[in-house]
This record gives sequence, C-alpha cells and structure tokens, in this order.
Amino acid sequence: MRRKLVAGNWKMNGDSAFVSAFSSAIAPNIQALPEGIDVLIAAPTILLPQLCQEFALTRVLVAAQNVSSYASGAYTGETSAEMLSKAGCDACLVGHSERRALFGDTDEVMLSKVRRLLEVEIQPIFCIGETLEQRDLGQASNVVTSQLALLLDNLSSEALGKIAVAYEPVWAIGTGRTASPEQAQAMHERIRDHVRQKDAELAEKMVLLYGGSVNADNSSELFAQPDIDGGLVGGASLQADNFAQICKSIECR
Repeated sequence: MRRKLVAGNWKMNGDSAFVSAFSSAIAPNIQALPEGIDVLIAAPTILLPQLCQEFALTRVLVAAQNVSSYASGAYTGETSAEMLSKAGCDACLVGHSERRALFGDTDEVMLSKVRRLLEVEIQPIFCIGETLEQRDLGQASNVVTSQLALLLDNLSSEALGKIAVAYEPVWAIGTGRTASPEQAQAMHERIRDHVRQKDAELAEKMVLLYGGSVNADNSSELFAQPDIDGGLVGGASLQADNFAQICKSIECR
C-alpha cells in the first residue's frame, strides 16, 4: 500500500518567530496521525536549520524549495544538495511552475537537481502541470506526460522509486481555483498509467500528490480519489490549524 504524504509549501514566507509558533501548534496534531501518513514542510532555505531543529523529535519532515544543479564551486547564492543533507533536510521540491516560469529552470537543470538530491538520499518531489491555455487547447495530458518523461527516460526504476510526483495545474496555483476531484483524478490516473508503461510495479508504488489551491474545504474529496496519495499545499499550509485539518482529512483513505 502506498504511503500518504501531505506537504506544505511556504514559498517565500515566514521568519524565526513564525517557525516557532507553527511548530508548537502543528506537532501534536501530526503525532496523532496514523502510521503510513507523512507530513512535510518546504520552507525558505534560511529557515531550514531551525525547522529541522524544531521538528527533530516529531514526525514532521523538512524539505527545501530549491537546490543547485551543481555539486559545489563558484556559484554565488546557490545551495548544494550536500548542504541540504547536512542541515537535516528529508526532501526537496524540483520543477515547481514558479521555478520554471520565473527562474528559467530547464529540463537539463531539473534533471541535474534530481540527480544531485538522489546522490545524498534526499527525496525529490518533482512538480508537473499545464497552463490554462494548454488545458483549453486540449494539450494538458501531452504536456504533463512530456514533463514526466524527463524522469522516465533518464532514470532507472530504482531511482524513480525514490521520487514523489506532484501534479499542479498552473492555472490552479494561488488562484483560488482548483481542479475538480474528477479532473484531478483523471490526470493522476493518466500519470500512473504513463509510469506503468515503464514499470508496472513502480507505477503502483509511486506517490502522486495533487497541488493547486488545496484547502481544508476540498482536501477530503481530493484525497479520496484512488490515484491521489496526498497534496502539495500552498497558502493553506501557512495556517497551522488549517494545515492540521488538511493532514487529518487524509485519514479517511
């Protein structure tokens, strides 16, 4: 049976006081969740050491939002996978639509980032998704499977088994719009079927997340879908009570 995962992405928000207050509020709720459910917070790099310390004795995992595609060297402002590992990170986002659109992360760069993370045993959470224009043109499925092919065509099944994939329709990120449960399930099923073409066992084990304006009101119905194993939560993850409610909503699976 696949593990369930609820990941919060704080984006460029938070400070030391926020981390302390959030961790105190969320930790008891997460400790009470059944086994088989993982909870993760992806935070700005400067907050990661504190988060790792605050959550050290809890079940909450810590993720970075970005990593350098280089191992080390004269790359001012970058943070290497090894640095993240030594800080205590468990996972890292790769390929978020904001990184693709605003910072120009190419396929080559994203693949290098995934490989760097795997080298130090940090779980990549690889984000894929279509724009509204691509969906309206009937291209959503082809766009998403093409993005997924970057991994399937270049990594072994063993490596792929260490990666979680997050489907985030770009038109639903931070907009208040969300794909209907039926739309989200249809794309997750398509993703799993595409993985199955490479490796049937891998397809059944791969954790697939839905992201795109997930909140306490819609999470239960989204997480009830057979191919959705959890969520990548944006704005709602900044509110401890709401995020705890979202995490609890996956218990019904």
